[in-house]
Amino acid sequence: MNYWLVKSEPFKYSWEQFVKDKKTFWDGVRNYEARNNLRAMQKGDLLFWYHSNEGKEIVGIAEVVKTAYQDPTTPDPNWVVVDLKPVKPFKKFVTLAQIKAEKRLENMALVRRGRISVVPVTPQEWAVVMEMGDMQTP
Repeated sequence: MNYWLVKSEPFKYSWEQFVKDKKTFWDGVRNYEARNNLRAMQKGDLLFWYHSNEGKEIVGIAEVVKTAYQDPTTPDPNWVVVDLKPVKPFKKFVTLAQIKAEKRLENMALVRRGRISVVPVTPQEWAVVMEMGDMQTP
């Protein structure tokens, strides 16, 4: 299993809306690095749901339920989406400030590649963030 982090601006698509919808396809990615990360996702992979701009915090865990396919919002074959479903919310949100202050997360892609909307998370980083959020991996 691989781990990931996806960023969503809560005013555009919040964790609460995602939970209400029960499933979504992750679209709108127009960065090649982020697109390649979407293509690398496998069914069953887990990911952190990060609220960007407002909040700047990890708020929940989601799961990949369908691997990459053509983004239906564009005719350009270069862009893909994946289907995601919510797994559970974080007990304690983990903020970007907390992540940056945690020495064990200094190399996390969220910190190093802050402008990328879909990034990998190592198993070690996953464990640290889960600990910080008072969570257990599903």
